[in-house]
Amino acid sequence: MPFRTAESRRRFRPGVPARVAGLVAVLVAALTLSGCLKQSDQHTADGRLDVVAGFYPFAYLAEQIGGDHVAVRNLTKPGAEPHDLELTPSQVGAVSKADLAIYEKGLQPAVDAAVAQNKPKAALDTATVVHLEDHGDLGEGDAHSADPHVWLDPVDFAKIADAVSAELQRIDPAHAADFQANQSALDGELRTLDADYRAGLAHCQRQDIVTSHAAFGYLAERYGLVQVPIAGLSPDDEPSAAHLAKIQDLIKTKGVTTVFFETLASPKTARTLAADTGTKAAVLDPIEGVKDPSKQDYLSIMRDNLAALRSALGCS
Repeated sequence: MPFRTAESRRRFRPGVPARVAGLVAVLVAALTLSGCLKQSDQHTADGRLDVVAGFYPFAYLAEQIGGDHVAVRNLTKPGAEPHDLELTPSQVGAVSKADLAIYEKGLQPAVDAAVAQNKPKAALDTATVVHLEDHGDLGEGDAHSADPHVWLDPVDFAKIADAVSAELQRIDPAHAADFQANQSALDGELRTLDADYRAGLAHCQRQDIVTSHAAFGYLAERYGLVQVPIAGLSPDDEPSAAHLAKIQDLIKTKGVTTVFFETLASPKTARTLAADTGTKAAVLDPIEGVKDPSKQDYLSIMRDNLAALRSALGCS
């Protein structure tokens, strides 16, 4: 960022005292440098926006919408369970330097604290985009609690995607057209996914889904199913013998054929319940994390979930 010296300014502006010319040169240099720092401070070294996400679904949205203009850091490592995440000092530092942090307040307390205390340049709390609902009695200890698992409803997830796009456009208006195009493409994929779920679950012999924890309330509500969770909103919750007996009775009464477990939490309780009731155990993934994002993504896992539900519920 070149600037003229005091001597060169005297040649271009005759009659200006040397001391004044020198001060002008210093001020111009300082203002120019300040502008450059302010602009570069909003990007990574390669010019991309620096985005941190609390866990996989929000990282997925940032990557899909931001494309080549963002560098996304998922604070929850692949294959890790996000509910009890503890941040390392370097992760806290990443939050403080981020151009945008995407999180859901109440889901990951460590991320909430990092955002509140370290003040990234911009933050999007997805709980302000989609209203978190109370899905009633979700098992012991979670009655009438706000359910955080909004991303499992493609319609709600599309609303969050649009909010992410709006934030990226606000922060980096030079690439707004690219963000809008990527948002439009993703919205189309989510509309197709929603339509496939509606069609695929429209004619089923059963509606009750027994799940390892209460992650599927929004999905169940959207598509006319009934969630029967073994544990509450956290997969670490331990059900009592009385609660398990109640589910066993429901399985027999409703003719449930499948007990669902998930990929990131222990399947032991679900498998034992399936064995005790003579039913099948199968995966229904809450997409709280993905072990290998190069082989799976949100859309492919949601379609695997649809196939699992259709099989378990006897859908035609």
